[in-house]
Amino acid sequence: MKTALLLIDLQNDYFKGGTMTLVNAEQACENARLALDYFRKMHLPVIYIQHVATKPDATFFLPDTAGAEIYHRVTPAGQEKVIVKHFPNSFRETELLRFLLENGITDLVICGMMTHMCIDATTRAAKDLGFNCTLLGDACATKDLGISGHTVKASDVQTAFLAALNSTYSTVTTTKEFLDSCF
Repeated sequence: MKTALLLIDLQNDYFKGGTMTLVNAEQACENARLALDYFRKMHLPVIYIQHVATKPDATFFLPDTAGAEIYHRVTPAGQEKVIVKHFPNSFRETELLRFLLENGITDLVICGMMTHMCIDATTRAAKDLGFNCTLLGDACATKDLGISGHTVKASDVQTAFLAALNSTYSTVTTTKEFLDSCF
């Protein structure tokens, strides 16, 4: 069993001043940072997923912009792997699966942005591909969503998506619970 940390889309556009600000992005990033510190201390693999938009009508993560850059609190260091993606599912048309298999990784600890989109798509794909997934729920962030004239608050979106992913697709836990279980 070999475990890697998968940091998904922790990029400037999701934070204050960005073009797609999420609710509780700073707190989620701080929790992701705690997990990152642990993985670095233990010399365990860290993989960053960086979304770069390719759609002509995209409004965030535009190529060659500051908004698409990885957020300064979790900047990659040393030999940490950065994989660029263009779709919500981090496995789609990327080298992620090949990299995980070549490095004998069987377990993923997942965190990042947006819970209802890229976290959901990637976690489900990872499980379907045979990986054991732990999702750090408080190290993920989302936003309010709308449907049929109704607004679904980010806290409800977060709770619903974490509940849907828990058990079947992943073990959802807090960063503190995860780190406490490592010692």
